Amino acid sequence: MKIPFLSRFFQTRASPQNSFWGSAYSFFFGTSSSGKTVNERTALQTTAVYACVRILAETIASLPMHTYRYTANGKEKAIDHPNYYLLHSEPNSEMTSFVFRETLMGHLLLWGNAYAQIIRDGRGRVVGLYPLLPNKMLVNRNDQGILYYQYEKDGQTFLLRNYEVLHIPGLGFDGLIGYSPIAMAKNAIGMAIATEEYGAKFFANGANPGGVLEHPGVVKDPARIRESWNAVYQGSSNAHRVAVLEEGMKFQSIGIPPEQAQFLETRKFQINEIARIFRIPPHMIGDLEKSSFSNIEQQSLEFVMYTLDPWVVRWEQAIQRALFSETEKRQYFAKFNVDGLLRGDYQSRMNGYAVGRQNGWLSSNDIRELENLNRIPAELGGDLYLINGNMTKLADAGAFAQKNAKGMEGSK
Repeated sequence: MKIPFLSRFFQTRASPQNSFWGSAYSFFFGTSSSGKTVNERTALQTTAVYACVRILAETIASLPMHTYRYTANGKEKAIDHPNYYLLHSEPNSEMTSFVFRETLMGHLLLWGNAYAQIIRDGRGRVVGLYPLLPNKMLVNRNDQGILYYQYEKDGQTFLLRNYEVLHIPGLGFDGLIGYSPIAMAKNAIGMAIATEEYGAKFFANGANPGGVLEHPGVVKDPARIRESWNAVYQGSSNAHRVAVLEEGMKFQSIGIPPEQAQFLETRKFQINEIARIFRIPPHMIGDLEKSSFSNIEQQSLEFVMYTLDPWVVRWEQAIQRALFSETEKRQYFAKFNVDGLLRGDYQSRMNGYAVGRQNGWLSSNDIRELENLNRIPAELGGDLYLINGNMTKLADAGAFAQKNAKGMEGSK
């Protein structure tokens, strides 16, 4: 039963709020409190941001992705479905699946949204996927409450219907448009940019703090003295040169040495701050200060469970919603395979396989497939499920004891 009020409400609800359009959201990208401009390009020039984006984008892109169909016994790969080849190998004639997913994941991490145009044939089947730039996309709602996408390219505006766009949103306020992690944490990233620029200028000035030249008399042309001093002693190539002072001049340093300003500690903290934004373990972006052989494997597993898995679910559900018809959604689904990232070290895997083999829920071929080894022929026992013969049900254990006791009494 429809409720008229709610029906009208959802048809006339406000349009999705996009962080790239409109003055209400202009505070997202722009000047940070440190005075540095932060946007998707300046942020990517920071090594920590670049490392975090690259790790997540390349990991998502390298995961095997397959299309499956539901069966009575669970699932099986649906290699015959058109979406299988698009998602697993080539989404279009210009790029591989790896490049396509890496590009969209980079958009998702920098802008908070990833878009791809869906090309369909006359029967409505998907035949191609092409990435679209998020900063040129506007998501809106028409008078009937239906979403549509407005794309700007070469000064022209193209309207795309909702079934013509694969949209993967990040964390947002309305459930339709994601907001950029870069924009939401621009002050932290701006500080990282500022400290990096400070360090670069420090070495550009010969790794010496600023100072003043003191003269006992009256200097008639101070600009000429300053320029001649900078020409000889400024720059890292002129560091440690012996200064020659004439006419009783003295050099007085007025800068704060970097160690007193805790420059290196600040840079380290900003690396951890950026890693916190993307939920990346610090050791994965080169900070091994708090990592050891005993905890680095656990951190890697947590990366898969708590960092990668939410992104994987976003991808899978967006693909399910956009690329499968209503009928197909009851029969097919797409899924990433993250088992390879959760395998652990060699000894742990072998111990786990031994437990599964001895308890009858893994065959030799099951284990060999997990290790990317060739299968053993069925006639040689590769598909057999074995179990230890000395195991029995708890209820039968009591019956067996009673039977033995009666047998012993009879023998007497």
